[in-house]
Amino acid sequence: MNELAPKDALIVDKIYRVRNMQVMLDFDLAELYGVETRTLKQQVRRNIDRFPEDFLFELTSEEWDSLRSQFVILKNVGRGQHSKYLPFAFTEQGVAMLSSVLRSKQAIEINIKIMRIFVKMRKLIASNLEILEKIEKLEAENAGQNVQIATIYEVIKELIEPTYKNRKQIGFKRNK
Repeated sequence: MNELAPKDALIVDKIYRVRNMQVMLDFDLAELYGVETRTLKQQVRRNIDRFPEDFLFELTSEEWDSLRSQFVILKNVGRGQHSKYLPFAFTEQGVAMLSSVLRSKQAIEINIKIMRIFVKMRKLIASNLEILEKIEKLEAENAGQNVQIATIYEVIKELIEPTYKNRKQIGFKRNK
């Protein structure tokens, strides 16, 4: 399976998890596309019918504060970090839809790269989930064996160090 290439890291670092979805923020996309954030938002607002809620949503103040507290965001935001508007978050489908709104050659090339990275990330996540499921299955199967092994260990320990030291002796006693 193809791992994510180091050259893809620039884009991967701009993908965040918000509301259990992988999203990219408007200012990061604007930077990648080589346009101003306000231009990108303006184009989106002019074509808002193309962006239903599962394609695009505006972050809440709490979500934005949470993301801004992360080191990566602070580094990436730059001049736009004090914008009076909350950023737009684009899901994978929203990013794909941006290609119909922003038509520059750079926007098209970047859009293709982003789509490929989303696909690679989905494949990586799926393979990691498969491995996790296999590990959990092995742990579940071994749980019963662990109990049996512990029982065997206790029996062996009893044979090596009998616990009948405090038992009442039986048999004949010799008087001294």
